[in-house]
Amino acid sequence: MVVLFNWAFGAIVLLALLQLVLDAGLIVAALIHGGIVGAPDGVRYALAALAAAAAGIGVHQAMRIPPLKDVEVAIRGLPQAFDGYTILQLTDLHISRLFPAPWAREVVARSNKLGADLIAVTGDLIDGSIDARRGDIVPLRDLMAADGVYVISGNHEYIFGYDGWMAHYEALGLRSLENRHIVLERGGGRLVIAGITDRASRHRGHSIRDLAAVLDGAPEGAPVILLDHQPSDARKAARLGVALQLSGHTHGGLILGVDRLAARANAGFVSGRYDVDGMTLYVNNGTALWPGFALRLGRPSELTRIILRVADEAQASRAG
Repeated sequence: MVVLFNWAFGAIVLLALLQLVLDAGLIVAALIHGGIVGAPDGVRYALAALAAAAAGIGVHQAMRIPPLKDVEVAIRGLPQAFDGYTILQLTDLHISRLFPAPWAREVVARSNKLGADLIAVTGDLIDGSIDARRGDIVPLRDLMAADGVYVISGNHEYIFGYDGWMAHYEALGLRSLENRHIVLERGGGRLVIAGITDRASRHRGHSIRDLAAVLDGAPEGAPVILLDHQPSDARKAARLGVALQLSGHTHGGLILGVDRLAARANAGFVSGRYDVDGMTLYVNNGTALWPGFALRLGRPSELTRIILRVADEAQASRAG
């Protein structure tokens, strides 16, 4: 029933968009020819069929177990011991009736097979209360990585009870990285992984977002990787010396073309890699998406493996 609703809703939205495009074209044609220009009924029926087919494809793309996407990121000052270090980013899982326990279990199984050094879950893990989603989120307790599984909040944690959900994640073995950092050490080299609360915290009476305070005490010269659910504050992170920011939230904009609306709401950042004043920002399309509009066309979901590389002098010069 949930799938059928999403297909029908998606078909209606796509049909409306196609009709707007057609009508805009007819208006332009009328202005050029100086008279009323109409479209045959067959054209509108064809648009309806196209919208229905595209919605079916879009729902399938939205609900599938996402494929692996490898992203290499060169980082200045990265210790040689961390060259090739892998971080699996999961984000926007939105565990719900549309993405229930069997779906979560398969995502976990595929994630664990990758053998990532660290797993970072960058917010919006759930849609629903703890009572409603308790059973569906259980598979996440089986996520495994050598250096641990870390989680930060997204805006949906605040919608459905921030304190309760963050405590529940901890009980499942997902370590909170809210407003703190950890230092990883290998072969005498150090790497900082930091996390910060979602921007929604500013409106919910929770701690003020203060990245400078989060990074206070981090070893000087050690590269910093920041987990921040929303990408909008990336320039602030760059000014504070962050080397790489991993975000989600936008779902990639869902539909190619329409994604520009999501970009405008997120400081221009909507999908993929950006160079932000010398810092690399990666905006993940999402492991899943909000079940209220489960449709993807041209913005696929992804299991994202971030592979860290030591930046050579040419890369450092371009980034600097």
